[in-house]
Amino acid sequence: MHGGDHTGKLLDFSANVSPLGVPEGVRAAIAEAASGAARYPDPYCRRLRAAIAAADAVPPEFVLCGNGASDLIFRAALAGRPERALVPAPTFSEYEAALSLAGCGVSRYTLAPERGFRPGDDFLDALTPDMDMVFLCQPDNPTGVTVPKALLLRILRRCRDIHCRLILDECFLGFLDCPEHFTLQECLPDFPNLLILRAFTKLYGMAGARLGYALCSDAAFLSRMRRCGPPWSVSRLAQAAGVAALHERGYVDAVRRLVSRERPALYDALRALGLYVVPGEANFLLFQSPAPLDAPLQERGIFVRNCADFHGLDATWYRVAVRTGAENRRLTAALREVLEAWRNG
Repeated sequence: MHGGDHTGKLLDFSANVSPLGVPEGVRAAIAEAASGAARYPDPYCRRLRAAIAAADAVPPEFVLCGNGASDLIFRAALAGRPERALVPAPTFSEYEAALSLAGCGVSRYTLAPERGFRPGDDFLDALTPDMDMVFLCQPDNPTGVTVPKALLLRILRRCRDIHCRLILDECFLGFLDCPEHFTLQECLPDFPNLLILRAFTKLYGMAGARLGYALCSDAAFLSRMRRCGPPWSVSRLAQAAGVAALHERGYVDAVRRLVSRERPALYDALRALGLYVVPGEANFLLFQSPAPLDAPLQERGIFVRNCADFHGLDATWYRVAVRTGAENRRLTAALREVLEAWRNG
């Protein structure tokens, strides 16, 4: 089941969004924008694009807004019309879904558990001249593992040399301790084949608002992406929420502090239960359990993400978000009960 796709009042560890809820400034902006909901939104998101450009230090013409990053993933695939694309496995399933919709053949590069799910230099070998597009997630979902910056730059150069477009999904970048050390944003002017995806969904807890954006120096490609979807894909409320979110610097700092403190604590607690845990760097952790967890955890009021539908994983793998200390302790206590019951037969 997809993260967050459930009903009831379960404590949700399946959706990797900020545990601090929607920032107050964003709530106020949405409420104020609601008074103008009878009017169509700006189809070009001019005010929001200007705010993003100022925050990210890029020209406004580099920015395209969408109805969440997923919207932009599909637009990129439809605009590029690649014949052959490369994606890691496991990774976010929407890449392959979008490529399939565009009629593209997909090759998978396996991220192996014995290598910590980290790509190696052989990723470059997989970038053959017939590749038109490659998707990478930095850090990856569901592993939480980053691609080393040096390798990422080599991949970008290789893509340029073979006329391949690199789609770099940085939607979880904001949760890293030093996000500026992992982005390729500074390469945008010199590499028009690079498109970076970001979203307000995770870091600001705005999954229901549906707001993301793409950064690219290829104006023609962004124009094609714009034409590959409806003109009013970003609502007035979402645009106002995005502008307000960019002023929530104190909120972002608080989220990063929480994740930086709680992720290693949750990692240690899961390992103490005898579980194999991938040392992810984002706001979630991937682990493997010998016991089935879905039903027994739901009976205890907790929902986790079973990763059986990710290529390269099976039903023994689970992903959990990093939440508050009290919530994480509730998760590990429930896991302890479930594992002890399973071991005792």
